[in-house]
Order: sequence, then structure tokens, then C-alpha cells
Amino acid sequence: MPRLPLQAVLFDMDGTLVDTERLWWEVVEHVAGRALTEADRPQVLGRPVEHTAAWLAEAARTPAARLAETLHREFADRVRAGAAPRPGALELLDALARDGVPTALVTASPRAVADTVLAVLGPHRFAVSVTADDTGRTKPEPDPYLAACRALGVDPAHCVAVEDTATGVASAEAAGCAVLAVPSLAPIAPAPGRTVLDGLDGVTPERLRGLLPHRLRIMTWNLWYGGTKVRDHRAKQVKAIAECGADVVGLQETYGTAAEELADALGWHHHRAGENLGVISRHPITHRLGDPDVGFYGAAGVRIRVEDRAADVWTAHLAPTPYGPYGAAFDRLPAQGLVAGEEERLAQMRDTLRRIDRSQAPGVPVVLVGDLNCPSHLDRQDAVWPVTRAAEGAGLSDSYRQAHPDPARDPGPTWSPVHAEHEDGSGRPEPQDRIDFVLHRGLTVLDSRTLVSGRPRPWPHVEDNDWPSDHAAVVTTFSLHG
Repeated sequence: MPRLPLQAVLFDMDGTLVDTERLWWEVVEHVAGRALTEADRPQVLGRPVEHTAAWLAEAARTPAARLAETLHREFADRVRAGAAPRPGALELLDALARDGVPTALVTASPRAVADTVLAVLGPHRFAVSVTADDTGRTKPEPDPYLAACRALGVDPAHCVAVEDTATGVASAEAAGCAVLAVPSLAPIAPAPGRTVLDGLDGVTPERLRGLLPHRLRIMTWNLWYGGTKVRDHRAKQVKAIAECGADVVGLQETYGTAAEELADALGWHHHRAGENLGVISRHPITHRLGDPDVGFYGAAGVRIRVEDRAADVWTAHLAPTPYGPYGAAFDRLPAQGLVAGEEERLAQMRDTLRRIDRSQAPGVPVVLVGDLNCPSHLDRQDAVWPVTRAAEGAGLSDSYRQAHPDPARDPGPTWSPVHAEHEDGSGRPEPQDRIDFVLHRGLTVLDSRTLVSGRPRPWPHVEDNDWPSDHAAVVTTFSLHG
């Protein structure tokens, strides 16, 4: 199972690379005129100087600006006099340089202090440095890490941030980075996507690569009578799945044997449910979920194992009639009439959601894919489109719309690549709608796209098409933290 490639490592400064948190603590104690306690930590560690100065000013008669100036000066003096790299810091930076992995310094300290510390660490070790002076908001907001990623031209999801405070961890995680926490003064708890170590001594680039999430690419595909409308359909299906790099495919219209035959051709695992539904997976299937004898329309799922993680993947096919876009385009039905036509599909979706909730284990993310035979309320405003609203109400997010939030710019139609005109011969344009979905709960979307290979000829001259379906597929790439 591939992990995301490591594009960059983003380092906090104070307490992470150099042993300055204790110096900062001592400076704040000196300026405050008292010993600090555990209750003071959130106002001191990982915070910009101005924040701590404003906090101190609440109990002093000195203006915050003057306190900030004093804190700046005294801290810089102590750094110049006694800052030392933390054990393993320089070794890790040099190892990353040998591996060609760029690094950035991301700190809540001002530029003047950062430059003083960079002189200790060696400015050549960093491609980019971002300080409190460089963004409108600093930690715990994500802005500093996002700014560093933009400067490096990298994706936060492909980066590891190294931090020593809860404030810094919050900033890096909000930006979408995996985090290695090396607490200096205050403890930090492990969490998904976050690893906690005592320090940097012995940490290698390979260890950092292992902190990035796994890539999980999930595809939904209505095979269209199993693919039988097109010559050599099974080989074309295998080719499309292999070329898009899918890890799991939820299938509809399998017409009996498609799931097993595709899995055998790919060397994958499979689950067949009834005569219409199936899931194939390059990862082991540990549980089969839902009714194995489900009717032609309905839903079924599996639990897959991805190394030490699990994920539930369900495939659904909802009733095709009455088809709402026809009611809107051809019959000019009002919103109430369009919603009335969704009753059967809404009942099927609610049944699917109940089955998902009954089978989902704590901490296991869920993906629901399928041909829902209805538009999304996120795309069309002519009716409430209750089927997709029901899924959203159950906490399922639409991965394609997360990746492409503007339906006018990225409509993403999946019905239909072979029907430009309605099948009745009237010459009326066929409504082009997004009716195939990859919905999820508990994952992070990295990318989502519709997929059609070649240039399909329109119905009925489809027998030699490279694309053996009347639907576009949807392929979403998720990150799955291990």
C-alpha cells in the first residue's frame, strides 16, 4: 500500500531544533517577576511574543508594546549566549539534504529572533523560513505552515511538520500536515496523523516518510449490463481500473460474475452481493457487510484491511425511475413534483444509512459509492433533492464536491458519456447530471475526478468504444492515516 511521497519537512524552531523553550520560559518569568506555573503554559509556549506580552500586560502597569520589546531583547540576548541545537537536529537536517528533501523553518518568533537562531543552525539548511512577521496570523492558526508549503511548492498532505508544543501541533494539523511531536516542556498526546517521540536523536528521513498517511483510491463504476454492450468489455474494464490506480472499486450492474472475473484478472479480493452489486479490492476483505442476497437495487459493503487500519466501503445502486432530471427538463415538474419522485430512492438511501451505522466499528472510516440515479442538492437548486441531503445529514461528505466546490466551473457529469440526445429519437438533448458519487465519513480527500477513457461514440454505435459503460466513473484519492 503506497504512502504519500514525502515532499518536504517543516520544522518549528524554539524547543524543536534548538533548546530555547527553557530560555523563553526564564525570560517570561523574569519579565513577569514571578515563577510561572502549569496554568501559564498556554499563554507562553508556542505563542508569538506579542501574545505573551499582551497577557503579561493584563497584570502589569506596563504597556504591552514595551513588554514585547523587553521580551524580544532579553530572549535574543539569551539565544546568542546559550542556544544549542537539540540532540539529533543537525543530523536529521543534513540527512534530509542528502536525500534531496527540502526543509522549512516555521516559527512563531519574529524575524529578528529567527535569524539569530538560523545563524546557530546554519541558514543553508533551510530552503524557506516563515516567521511571525510573515503572515497575518500565526500559530495555532494554519497560516504559517500553509505559507511555507506555498513557498516550497508542495502539498501539505505530503509534508511532515516537527513540533514541540500543542499550539504548534494545532497549527500544523490545521494546515493538513502529518506531525512528529517532540515535546520540550509540556506533554503532547498521540493522535491519528500524529506521532510523539522523546526527541530527534535517531530520527531518519525514512522514519519521517513512514509518518505520512497511506493513499487509498476508491472508484465507483456502473458497468452497464456488466459491460456487455461493448466488445472485449472485460479487458477494457481491467485496463481502465489498472490505469487509474484504484485500490477499491464499488461496482453496479455487475450482472452476476463481473466482480469475481475482474478480481481474478487483477489478482484482487472480491465480494459479490446479489446479481447487481460487487466490491473488488487490492486489500484483503475481512468482513462482508449488508445483505449478501440484496436485490437488484440496494447496497452492500465490505471492510478492508490496509496494513494496521480498516475502512468500510459500500456500493449502492438506487432505483432508476422516475428520473428527476427528465421530470425537470421534459415534463417541467415543479420542485414538489420532483421531490415526490424521490420517495423510493430516499427510502433505499435511508435503509443503506441504517445498515452502515449498524455495521460501522468505532474509529473505522466509511465510504459509500454508487449510482444513486439522482442529482445532488449541491449541484442543482430546482429542488431539495432529498437523497443526497439524507447522506449529508448522516455525516457523509461528497468527495467530488469537496475537491471541486464550484458546480458551475466543475459540473462533473457522470450521466452520460454516450447519450448526448435522449434515447426516444426526439432529438432532445439528454440532461447531463452528476448521479454517481463517492461519499465518505472520516477520511481526508486529496483529489477526486470523473473518468472516461477515449472518445466514446454515441448510442447506439457503442460496440467498439474503449469505454465500456454508459456512465462515467468517479475516482477519489483519500489519505488514510496509519
